[in-house]
Amino acid sequence: MNPRIALLLLCASLLSATQALAKSKTILPDGCGDDSVEFDAKMEKNNPALAVPAEGKALIVFVETIPDTGLYARTTTRFGVDGTWVGATKGDSYFTVTVSPGEHDFCASMQSAPSGMKKTFTQATTLTVEAGKVYYIEAAVDVIGSQKGGIASFDFAQLSEKDGKYRVKAWKFATSKPKN
Repeated sequence: MNPRIALLLLCASLLSATQALAKSKTILPDGCGDDSVEFDAKMEKNNPALAVPAEGKALIVFVETIPDTGLYARTTTRFGVDGTWVGATKGDSYFTVTVSPGEHDFCASMQSAPSGMKKTFTQATTLTVEAGKVYYIEAAVDVIGSQKGGIASFDFAQLSEKDGKYRVKAWKFATSKPKN
């Protein structure tokens, strides 16, 4: 066999193997869920009163904050706790979950980004929570570059109680359900 053809076949097979590996399961941080799970999320017209944590539990308020433009209101962000997706937000919105006291892995992953934008990395953090307390965790969307060809990313961080209460008052409550 001609050495050039053999080299070409070897390169083609390596390229195919690399592409197959790239399409295989995405590795996500511990706090996330299965990457194939996606949510339908919407903002409700009326915000319910923020619940008091259930007895012996902590309340987690997940918040998404977006730039001040309608284009990014279509952004959907999934949030996970200890390896399971627990819900999603869409635009400037929030939702809540209760967890047991102790250390938890939290995750946020941009499920969708505006047309023409590239979504970026998933973010994760670990937080030790106490029973009876409320914790606010925000995924703040940021855009680098232009609407066409830019990158949509976010910062994932715990908010102060004051900032968290403001978001709950000013943002919309989000409801979500996994897509079939």
